[in-house]
Amino acid sequence: MKPVVALLGRPNVGKSTLFNRIVRSRQALVDDFPGVTRDRHYADASWNDVGFTVVDTGGFLSTDDDYFAAQIRDQLTAAADQADVLIFIMDGRAGLSPYDRELADFLRRMNKKIFYLVNKVENVRQHNELSEFYSLGIDSFYTVSAEHGVGVGDFLDDLVDSFPEYEPLDDSKEPPIRIAIVGRPNVGKSSLANKLFGEKRVVVNERAGTTRDAIELSVTHKGRQFVLVDTAGIRRKGKVSEKLEKFSILKALKSLDDCDVALILIDADEGITDQDITVAGYAQDRGCGALFLINKWDLLEGDRKSVKKYMEDLRYKAKFLSHAPAITISAKTGQRCHRILDEVVKIYKEYCHRISTGVLNRIIEDAVFREEPSLYKGRRIKFFYAAQVGAKPPSFVCFVNFPNGVHFSYKRYLINQLRQMIPLSKTPIKLFFREKTGKIDFSSKTKESERIFQKKRRQLTKKQKQRKEQSRKKRERDAKGS
Repeated sequence: MKPVVALLGRPNVGKSTLFNRIVRSRQALVDDFPGVTRDRHYADASWNDVGFTVVDTGGFLSTDDDYFAAQIRDQLTAAADQADVLIFIMDGRAGLSPYDRELADFLRRMNKKIFYLVNKVENVRQHNELSEFYSLGIDSFYTVSAEHGVGVGDFLDDLVDSFPEYEPLDDSKEPPIRIAIVGRPNVGKSSLANKLFGEKRVVVNERAGTTRDAIELSVTHKGRQFVLVDTAGIRRKGKVSEKLEKFSILKALKSLDDCDVALILIDADEGITDQDITVAGYAQDRGCGALFLINKWDLLEGDRKSVKKYMEDLRYKAKFLSHAPAITISAKTGQRCHRILDEVVKIYKEYCHRISTGVLNRIIEDAVFREEPSLYKGRRIKFFYAAQVGAKPPSFVCFVNFPNGVHFSYKRYLINQLRQMIPLSKTPIKLFFREKTGKIDFSSKTKESERIFQKKRRQLTKKQKQRKEQSRKKRERDAKGS
């Protein structure tokens, strides 16, 4: 296993900023007020060709001044227990805090290697005002500016030198299936993430908006690796006013771009709302696989607990995702949650499916023979050949004489034929139409092909000149003879 490094400190000392600096990306949300980070955020990093895992944590508070303080402390303790090296971060601008002293005492009892960092130190005057940090009973500390990168390189040099030797994992295995858990606020996304992960990995609360960042969780199920991404709730644009919430929603949408399968959660107690369908539309626009999960099914009673009625309502409102399976679950009790990852594997298998060109053309030819497309400007639309141009999702292109003449209803007919014959019943399918002109497009050919073409053109030009010269001489002879 790679060494694990945990970033710890009180709120607003710059842990997430340093986390982004080390992993060289903007994975963690950063803002100028305390309490932005609540969950543990993991990411892989490398320095001097040494790999390690970094854990960002929420701010430490010994009292329950914050509504989520107790849960954040539990997350922080779990991160510290798991880590091989602890990085204790303090604020060089605000100075030493009573919370720093309490956290320092807490970390010393962990009996692990600790690096002390004083962040937000950017000039000589600040360097001369840091003597109070020695009152923690430490021999030395690093002065850095995570925002500007000052001193971070020297600290990382010493950090990687302190790591014990480890055996790298085998990277030859197939990549994990990436799953994004999306939905409206307070539909149970974090509860489901914890249930699938097998422990309380992310903060769960009845208050909407608990999850702010996109948290990645690694899960192994029946020998297959999965990466679960717990995302913030996606509300209507008109109801989003805070800058932090806007960034949270953008990260949730970004997770849809990166995932293979989206788990779209719907609150069974509230029913299928317009915003649920909007979230499903985001998944459909990004072309990822989808699985509807009707959560909180245990809360329904009597006539409301009708699976058939719910499914009919879902299929009517989300016709554009008719291929997406649906399962009724309860993340709280675990009802039918064991079926989710098995269903994801089935969707992913179709999502990556490839078909030979010969079989594809026979399917399209048979479909066109049974149902010919309508005329376009009085002319028949001809299908020449088809080919698969990509997977994730399966994407096909048909070469025809009039691409703009293919009606959307006929396109839907061809997609349905592909679903039945391949079969691809649980994945989105992309179908494109291109014009077959018969012309050679050298923009996509190699330089060698273009060189041969230019050579033939020069030879042809030379022969044309010779024929013209022969014709001229013949005309001159004929003129003299007459």
